[in-house]
Amino acid sequence: MEELRLRDEFIKLGQALKAVGLVDSGVEAKLVIQDGQVTVNGQVELQRGKKLHDGDVVSFNGSSFTVKSPV
Repeated sequence: MEELRLRDEFIKLGQALKAVGLVDSGVEAKLVIQDGQVTVNGQVELQRGKKLHDGDVVSFNGSSFTVKSPV
């Protein structure tokens, strides 16, 4: 499973999807989130601005990544 290393305390869901390359733009992130295609820790998440913290697992379109705290 891929890891996304945080630079700050949290990252928003839409930004995270772009950062790991699962979507190409913020608009695409908004659409797939609002369509219920993204889960956070196994639950469908409909808020693009959902704050992700260390240990959160995000899944979309058969791919998953874990959010990790800064080094």
